[in-house]
Amino acid sequence: MKWRSFTGRIRMNGLYNNKKITGIKWKKSFWLPFMLFILIAAGGGYMFVKSAAGPVNPGSKKTVEVNIPFGSDLSAIAEMLEDQGIIKNSFVFKLYVKLKSNDGFQAGKYTLSPSMTYDDIIKNLQQGGKPALTILVPEGLQLKEIASIIAEHTKYKEEEIIERLNNEDVIKKLMEKYPRLLTDEILHKDIKFPLEGYLYPATYHFYEQEPSLETIITAMLDKTAEMVEKYRPEMEEKGMTVNELLTFASLIEEEASEKSDRKKISSVFYNRLEIGMPLQTDPTVIYALGEHRERLTFRDYYEVEDPFNTYLNKELPPGPIANSGEMSIEAALHPADSEYLYFLATPEGEVLFSKTLDEHNEKYDEHIKRK
Repeated sequence: MKWRSFTGRIRMNGLYNNKKITGIKWKKSFWLPFMLFILIAAGGGYMFVKSAAGPVNPGSKKTVEVNIPFGSDLSAIAEMLEDQGIIKNSFVFKLYVKLKSNDGFQAGKYTLSPSMTYDDIIKNLQQGGKPALTILVPEGLQLKEIASIIAEHTKYKEEEIIERLNNEDVIKKLMEKYPRLLTDEILHKDIKFPLEGYLYPATYHFYEQEPSLETIITAMLDKTAEMVEKYRPEMEEKGMTVNELLTFASLIEEEASEKSDRKKISSVFYNRLEIGMPLQTDPTVIYALGEHRERLTFRDYYEVEDPFNTYLNKELPPGPIANSGEMSIEAALHPADSEYLYFLATPEGEVLFSKTLDEHNEKYDEHIKRK
C-alpha cells in the first residue's frame, strides 16, 4: 500500500509535470512568434515615427505665417501645423511633445518653415509669437479717449464702441462676469459711463487679426480686476468700495505729473475730506463740462451744477473721471502723513504743497500769475 501510494504520487506528479511542461511549451510556441511580430511592428513603427518626426522639407526656404489663437490646445495647434504644411503628422507631433514634457505654448503670430525640426518648432511656440494686434492704453484717459484708440486699431467706430459700453444688457452681463469688480455703484444715476475708470491702462496684445470688442474690453477688465484683488485687503481695511477706490485714484491720476508725489496729493484729498472741505480739483470740473479746457473760469467752478464738480460738492464724485495706474491706486490707499491742504502744479511740472491758503496764494502768484 505504501509502495502503491508512493508510486501513485510519482505518477500523479509526473502527470502534473507533463501538463506543466506541455503548458510551457505551448506558451513558448505562442509568445515567440508574437514577440517577433512586435519587434517587426516596432521596427516599422520606429521608421514611421522617425520619418514623420523629421522636417517636411529640410532644404526648404519657404516660410509660412501661422496664427495660433488664444486658448488653443495642443491638438488644435498640431492640426493647424499639419494643415499649414509645417509638420507631416499631427499625432506624431503631439506624441513627441508629450514625451519630451514640453508645454507652455503661447498664442501669437509665428513665422515657421517646413525645414524646421520639431525642437525648433517647439522652441518658437514656447517663446511666443508676434501679436496680430497691439493696443496701448495710457494712464489718465477717459472712456471716450479709450474708445477712440480702440477704433483706430479695429473695425469698430468710436460711436459704436461707446454705445455698446453704455448698453444696459452689455453692462449687466459684465457685472455678472465680474461681481467683485462691477457693483451696483456703476449704475448710479449720476454716472456718465458705467465703465469709466474700469478700463485699466496697459499694453494689450491680441493674437487674432480682428478680436471682438468683447475680447478687448474683457482683457482690460481682467487687468483691473487683478489690480483690485491685489489691493483688496487694504481697501477693505479702509472701508472703501471698489468704486470709491478707483474714483479716488482717478483724481490723483489726473492731478499728478511725472515729477509729482502722488502720495502727497492723496494726503491733501484725505485732509480735506476729514474737515469737510471741498476737494476743489479742476479735472472734475472739466469732466463735468464734458470738454477739455486749458483754463477754467470762476463761472466754471461755481456755476456748473454737476455731481462731479468738486468745487460745489464736498464729497468724492459719484465715480471715476478717468482710468488710473497702479501708482495712483496705491497712493489712494497709502497717503503720505502730512498737514497739507493745498497743492499747485507749476508749468514746469513740479507740484508745490502748502498748509495754508496764504502760503498757497504766494506760490500761485510766483509760479502762475506772473507767467
